[in-house]
Amino acid sequence: MRAMMPRLTFLSSALLALSIFTTTSVTGTVPAQAQQSPFDAVIKVNDQAITRYEISQRARMLQLFRAPGDPEKLAREQLIEDRLKLDAANAVGFALDDEQLMAGMEEFAGRANMDAEQMLGSLQQAGVDPSTFREFVRAGMTWREYSRGRFGPQINIDEDDINRARLSVGNETSVRVLLSEIIMPLASGDPQTIQERANRISQYTSEAEFAAAARRYSATESAARGGRMEWVAVNDLPEGLRPVVLGLGPGEVSDPLPLQGAIALFQLRDIEEIEQPEREYEEIEYAAYYIEGGRTDQTLARAAQIDADTDTCNDLYGIAQGQPERVLERGSKPPAEIPDDIRFELAKLDPGEISTGVTRAGGQTLVVLMLCSRTPKTEGEAPTAEQITNFIQSRRLDSYANAYLEELRAAARIVELE
Repeated sequence: MRAMMPRLTFLSSALLALSIFTTTSVTGTVPAQAQQSPFDAVIKVNDQAITRYEISQRARMLQLFRAPGDPEKLAREQLIEDRLKLDAANAVGFALDDEQLMAGMEEFAGRANMDAEQMLGSLQQAGVDPSTFREFVRAGMTWREYSRGRFGPQINIDEDDINRARLSVGNETSVRVLLSEIIMPLASGDPQTIQERANRISQYTSEAEFAAAARRYSATESAARGGRMEWVAVNDLPEGLRPVVLGLGPGEVSDPLPLQGAIALFQLRDIEEIEQPEREYEEIEYAAYYIEGGRTDQTLARAAQIDADTDTCNDLYGIAQGQPERVLERGSKPPAEIPDDIRFELAKLDPGEISTGVTRAGGQTLVVLMLCSRTPKTEGEAPTAEQITNFIQSRRLDSYANAYLEELRAAARIVELE
C-alpha cells in the first residue's frame, strides 16, 4: 500500500496566523544597511507586506513549538497563508472580539498545560514578542470560525455516512512502515551547521544517499546498518511523527524533526497494511539508567555490558545498587506523556530489550533505555452517532477550507522581494 496523502507538517491544522507589522515596500535605490532593516517588507501578498521581523519572530516561535523543517522557510509559507485567510474574513466583515481572542489564547496554551499568561511569559523570555502569539491566535481563530460559517451549511451527513464511518472504526487491519533513521545530537557540533546538513539530507530521494549519511552522521545503533530499522506499527510511533511518516512516499525523506537535543530525519522504505488490529496502549512501563559521559566508546561499552547482564527491568536495580538514586528511573506512563525521543526508541523494542539512542544533559549523559512492558487499552464503548457525525463534519470542513485556501492562493498576487 503506497502512502497517497500529501506531506503533512506539524501545526498544519492548528491555529495559524501572525500579523504584527504591516509596512509599505520602499522603491528606488537605498543603502545596503537600510535594506537589512528588520521592518522592511520581504514578501507582498495582495499589496500587504510581510516584514523580516515577522518572519524572524514566527520562525523563533516555531522553533519553540518544535515544528519540523526549516523554521524560516515554514514561517514564510505560513505567513503568506495568514494574509490570505485574514483577507478573506475581513472582506465579509468577519472579526473576533476580545473575548473570543482570549478564549482562543487560553485554548492554545492549555495544550501545553499552561494558561495564556504563562504562555505569553514563556515566549517572551525566549525572545518572542507577546503580540506575536496574540496575532498568531487571532488569525487562526478567525479562519476557523469564518470557515465554519461559510462551509458548515454545505455539509450534510446522512445515515449511510455514519454507517461507513462506524465500519472504519472497527477495522481489523493496521498499517506498519519500514523506516531508515538519522538522529544527529545538537551537542555533537555547531547547531546551525547540523540544521543545514539536515535540510540537505531531507532532499535526498535515494536509499543509498540516505544510508551513507546515516553511517556518517547518525548517533543511533542503526547507523552501522545505514539507519535501517525493522518494521514498526504506525500506532507505536509518537503521535506527532505518525502524520509525517504517512505523508511520505517510498524513498522520500521527512523534513528535519526536532527531538530533545537532536534533529531527526526519516526515510520511508516501504509501507503495508496487515491483517492485524491496530494496537493501542493504556500505559508503557520503561526504565532509564543514566551514564555520565555522553556517547563515547567507553560509555557505549558499559551499556553493552549492561545489556549482556540484564534480561528484565528488575535486573537494572542490581546494576544501580550502591549508586545515587538519580541514576535509575522506572515508571509507567500513558504514551502521550512520554517524551517523543524516548517514545520513538521504545517503539523499536520488545520487553527486556535495550536502546542507547537517547541522551540527556545536552548530550553529556547516555540513557540506557529498557522497555519493561506495555499495557493494552481495554475496549471502551463504541463511539456514538453524535461523535461520529462530529468527526465527519470536522473532516469535511477541513477539506472545504483547505480547497478554498488553495483558490485564494492561486488568485493572489504574491511577490517575494528577497
